[in-house]
Amino acid sequence: MPHTRIPVVAGWFTEGAGEEDFRLLGTRCSGCRSVHFPREDGHCRNPGCPGGELEEVPLSKRGTVWSCTDGRYRPPPPYLSDPEVPWAPYTLVAVELAAERMVVLGQAVPGVGVAELPVGSTVEVVPGVLDEDAAAGIVHTTWHWRPVGEQGATS
Repeated sequence: MPHTRIPVVAGWFTEGAGEEDFRLLGTRCSGCRSVHFPREDGHCRNPGCPGGELEEVPLSKRGTVWSCTDGRYRPPPPYLSDPEVPWAPYTLVAVELAAERMVVLGQAVPGVGVAELPVGSTVEVVPGVLDEDAAAGIVHTTWHWRPVGEQGATS
């Protein structure tokens, strides 16, 4: 059975893009040039903004590790977590995006821990999988952060 890929949050990242073209998606205000992530589709969140139209923009592919930690607990809803499957810790990373200078959270690619993500190191955003329901043929997609220099990384 083919799998249906469903983003965990529609519109937050490119869907169906290969690794090189994968990006988080934000919005930029035409009035003050503020960039927002998560995206903002109603109004600019900058309180000093004179007003402007919001346009979708791809965000920086790379950033700098600002902080990270191990997630050693099973997350509560709305996160998907099958209680029948043994829990595996994951690494949560706070990344300052290169051009936007904003911090975005996300999981590291599976198998990468805190020891491989020193503060100040460079990471890049890549497509990831949050959960897979093989019986239903559904894959919930998200983004992951990968240290630059890992196999498949681009310059």
